[in-house]
Amino acid sequence: MRIAQIAPLWERVPPPAYGGIELVVGLLTDELVRRGHEVTLFASGDSITLAKLESVHPRAIRLDPTVKEYGIYEMLELSWVYERASEFDIIHSHMGCAALPYASLVKTPTVHTLHGVFTPDNEKMFMHARRQPYVSISNAQREARLNLNCVATVYNGIDVSTYEFRERPDNPPYLAFLGRLSPEKGPHLAIEIAKRSGWHLKMAGKVDLVDREYFEREIKPHIDGKQIEYLGEANHAQKSVLMGGAVATLFPITWREPFGLVMIESMATGTPVIAMKMGSTPEIIAHGKSGFLCETVEECVAALAKIGELDRYACREHVIANFSAQKMTDGYEEVYQQLVAERFSHKGHVRNQPVLVSDLIAS
Repeated sequence: MRIAQIAPLWERVPPPAYGGIELVVGLLTDELVRRGHEVTLFASGDSITLAKLESVHPRAIRLDPTVKEYGIYEMLELSWVYERASEFDIIHSHMGCAALPYASLVKTPTVHTLHGVFTPDNEKMFMHARRQPYVSISNAQREARLNLNCVATVYNGIDVSTYEFRERPDNPPYLAFLGRLSPEKGPHLAIEIAKRSGWHLKMAGKVDLVDREYFEREIKPHIDGKQIEYLGEANHAQKSVLMGGAVATLFPITWREPFGLVMIESMATGTPVIAMKMGSTPEIIAHGKSGFLCETVEECVAALAKIGELDRYACREHVIANFSAQKMTDGYEEVYQQLVAERFSHKGHVRNQPVLVSDLIAS
């Protein structure tokens, strides 16, 4: 099958450190090539892939201070893909709603993975194109009120072999937190859990400009280099070591996380996860087997007393069975085959008819 994968240009594929979408796109693309598909990856020019790489910019835009209008390069990328749509059997967009206006103009079907969240603004575009085919990355991510044509849920996957399994945590023991240091990821709650329980906490992750004030106010005053450590942004190898050596990884989110790769990365190393029961976490963590789902900080603290009862081998096996790159690719192959088969059917044509913008405005 001839497949086009469209990745955001902000980060390279795969990312050197933080970048969940780009990690997933890289693993999916390479596995599709290994299975004999003819894959073209549209991504930043410094991306590393087994597929044919096409790019409108030589490097990840995050690293290029000369770029002032990111949207221009995104439009160039999408224009290039859809000008060549006839070369592909299926187009797979990881661009959120950006590809929706282009997809309705060509015969080649596009499937859109919903990596992000819905907002009052982007909902208008999704509703306009709600009959196009979508894949959710968790069942919790779906919004029934939008009535989107979600053809499947395909969980994100990782290459489990790149995460070293640790039979036992380091001594002295510690807790780990990895992710963007932003309010929705809950690093302030991770600190509260550590302080209430007396555990040592090691934190790693980037601080985006929009979260700088939050970091300075809520996080930095607690970093003492002893009980609360901040290690900066971690690359893949550093993440694996940090999580693998921890007694538990904390995932105290404050929002409806659509997926959360950190959870499966931690479990792949053998380290269970203590998470807030919110968004996708009940779909990812096997409560009482690969971690604990909690409603409050107090419950998270109480879960630490039971964390030693969990089997670290079972944590890794849970990931292998449910969240491997191979299983993710199986799911997407099924979607591709379904959409290609429907291309010339009456049902397929109906799906590509957009909801009129005038109707949305009137409503």
